[in-house]
Amino acid sequence: MKSISIICPVYNEETSILPFYTRLNAVVDPLRSKYSVELIFTNNRSEDGTLNEIQKIREYDPNVHVITYSRNFGYQASVLGGLTMSTSDGMIVIDVDCEDPPEMIPDFINKWEEGYDIVYGLRMNRPEWKGLVYLRKLFYKVLKFTADADIILNMAEFSLVSSHVRDVMIKNNTTYPFLRSEIGYVGFSHHGIPYDRQNRINGKTHYNYWTMLIFGIGGILSSSTFPMRVAVYFLPFFILINMIILGLDLALSIPGLFKFLVVFDFVYGISLLTTYGIYLARIYKNSISRPVFIVDWKHSFPDQLKFNKNRIKSN
Repeated sequence: MKSISIICPVYNEETSILPFYTRLNAVVDPLRSKYSVELIFTNNRSEDGTLNEIQKIREYDPNVHVITYSRNFGYQASVLGGLTMSTSDGMIVIDVDCEDPPEMIPDFINKWEEGYDIVYGLRMNRPEWKGLVYLRKLFYKVLKFTADADIILNMAEFSLVSSHVRDVMIKNNTTYPFLRSEIGYVGFSHHGIPYDRQNRINGKTHYNYWTMLIFGIGGILSSSTFPMRVAVYFLPFFILINMIILGLDLALSIPGLFKFLVVFDFVYGISLLTTYGIYLARIYKNSISRPVFIVDWKHSFPDQLKFNKNRIKSN
């Protein structure tokens, strides 16, 4: 019997836990005759009653586990922690808000059984402002164009990965995990299943325009060296522009032209220093090799969870 871990990162989702579990359990129960299925909540140090709600479910379902972190390490680290701890044959990542419908899980498993190493939800439409939808699509097209490795468009963390894919993903020595990029980088065979995102079942989203911007910048920095390379590619044009402007200023004495050159050089220099400074800061943090996540075992209840403590300590 193959084993499957369903990994669900949570942060302040007290009102969503039970509705999510009820909906998920209706999907999972028919699968238990063929698969050993466990549900792992990775609790990103919730400050409400999220942990209590999970413990209530655990009283009658021994297949439910919860791993609580010592602080809020962010969504990507929370997912990575769940992948790291699981030793199942397949791992499914899904959010508790049900914007990604649990009813797709059997379809994921069927494609996995057909031989695909990675099966993911391909987001076609989502209930949000059309302008934001357009900006998302534009961002991922830019990311795909500039990325050093493949980026799968319209893909999110809602996916199933085989254990050998997970083993490769968690070996990446970075303190800035960006799982969409990691999945594209590792390769293997993958298959996308189109679907429309749904509205949240309860609670409020933790994503706003600021966090989306930070997430987008982090995605580019984790996936691409293009910002550094474009500065070098532009250097010959920068020198040429300087020569042309200086020549025109000396030959024609155009008022304000030299001031424009000074401003132009200043902006270029600041952009260059900022870009390389950001990448240098990331290299520095990666060299320190601090853990991406830290488990608070006093508030974690793995029970029968088949995790590898040595693997956890190494992360």
